[in-house]
Amino acid sequence: MMDGEILPPALLKRKAVVYIRQSTQVQVQVNLESQRRQYELVDEARRRGFRDVEVIDDDLGRSASGAVARPGFEKLVAWLRAGDVGAVFCFDASRLARNGRDWHHLLELCGLVEARVIDLDGVYNPCRPNDRLLLGMKGSISEFELGVLRARMLDAARSKARRGELRISVPIGYIWHREIGLGLDPDARVQIATRLIFSRFRQLGSARQVHLSLKAEGVHFPRPSDGKKMTSFEWVPIRYRNVISILKNPFYAGAYAYGKSEHRTEIVDGRARKTYGHYRRLEDCEILLRGHHEGYIDWAEFERNQKQLAANAYRCRDGAKSGRGGRALLVGLLVCGRCGRRLTVNYTSHASRHTSQPVYRCDRGSDMLGQRRCMMFGGLRVDKAVVRELIRAVEPMAVEASMAAERKLMERQAEQRRIIELELQQARYDASFAERRYAACDPDNRLIAATLEKNWEATLRRVRDCEARLAATAEAIAATQTPDFAGLAEDLDAAWKAPDVTMRARQQLLRTLVNEITADIDDEAREIILVIHWKGGQHSELRLRKPQSGGHDCKTPDDALAVIRSMAARWSDETSPPPSTA
Repeated sequence: MMDGEILPPALLKRKAVVYIRQSTQVQVQVNLESQRRQYELVDEARRRGFRDVEVIDDDLGRSASGAVARPGFEKLVAWLRAGDVGAVFCFDASRLARNGRDWHHLLELCGLVEARVIDLDGVYNPCRPNDRLLLGMKGSISEFELGVLRARMLDAARSKARRGELRISVPIGYIWHREIGLGLDPDARVQIATRLIFSRFRQLGSARQVHLSLKAEGVHFPRPSDGKKMTSFEWVPIRYRNVISILKNPFYAGAYAYGKSEHRTEIVDGRARKTYGHYRRLEDCEILLRGHHEGYIDWAEFERNQKQLAANAYRCRDGAKSGRGGRALLVGLLVCGRCGRRLTVNYTSHASRHTSQPVYRCDRGSDMLGQRRCMMFGGLRVDKAVVRELIRAVEPMAVEASMAAERKLMERQAEQRRIIELELQQARYDASFAERRYAACDPDNRLIAATLEKNWEATLRRVRDCEARLAATAEAIAATQTPDFAGLAEDLDAAWKAPDVTMRARQQLLRTLVNEITADIDDEAREIILVIHWKGGQHSELRLRKPQSGGHDCKTPDDALAVIRSMAARWSDETSPPPSTA
């Protein structure tokens, strides 16, 4: 290595390449002096006699560890392979590469074409053993230094995270306060929107149904408008990912989770490629501190929510599905008492019937293993029997349940009004702020004043829209007739069969009280045996007659038969009964 070495004329006829790089975008924006000194290497290249000087700055903001692609470095390697480069100028050897593979590959190419490597310390000739040894040591030290720095930063972050003091990014509904640390977002509208998702999930038990319900009510949800700072929001119509991300995040249950995701490395075209955002299971997180901060729900409810979401997944084996409608009441609840599999439902139709009839069956063993079918029976008779048992079980609590239903209805109506009132309050503040900005503007500056006036008009339109929605909601609540909950409590059968009660609602009600129902068939007695496993741990057994093949329930009632027998003693079959004189 010689600082004042005179370069051969053959090298001076080639181009000199000034390689400029900074590791991160923050350095690109802040460390401007480093950029200036690197660009000054162009003058150094001309001072040494190069006329053709190329600058490669495509890798600004890219790490040299080999984890990300560097188009500028690839361009430099391509020029070296073509023999067009006489010298590579860099501010420091670590600017070129911080991993051994790229570094030694670059030195190998420079040695083959006799190109020089020049930095602030001097001129290196890779063809010389001493210079090559020194460059190899510099590359190894640079790679080792990067590993040490990364290990120290990660260890410090983990140590702070174990105490729950590392200020990781927090979800919507939380904020890092400068004085008191982590706490709930002081914006009441954000808190109410977040709590609304949890309360609605308790009622509906399905993330999709929560989204559809809130969307039908016109609920808006905050979206960050300042990136990861999470200090300012814009309110947009709620989306499904807002609902599911809140329900699955343990942060809302007061748990501090660090290391929820991991990065994976794979070799692509001979180079390491890292992908991020691969989420781990909650129990595999590096650090999980329960009770770390105030939560919107407790940990027990969070675990129940995860079980419910897992059970709602299509063809999931654990747990019963949330109600999805259809004509079968017990779909997803019946379990075969012989093989343990869940019974499926099929629908059969006859020419004389206008509606299809559900049939429960367990024949997966027959389909997959060639075994004999476990069982199959009609669904109408079974559904009616379970409904009678359900009504018998809830009758003692009917009055109390009616009072709770009336209270929840009033709370839901008040909740709807509260959400729109908060939106109206925010819109009025934005309109007042836009008015103050317009008033503070110089009227002669029409370019600015026109824009501020347009923003003010937009906020006033939002105020009018919110006022109209609030008035419409108040009228709708006043016009809605409150159901007679007390009367429904006295006649639960009529409440169950009410025309405005959907099958989805009936299924959801059944699933709030029943874990599962084990089904079996007594072949000798020709009876269907149902064991209902209630939520509280109690069990009920029902036995129903299983009709013969081809049998059905389409028969004349006993009361009608008694009337026919009494009439047969007075009139013959040919005689028409006298018309009634009503």
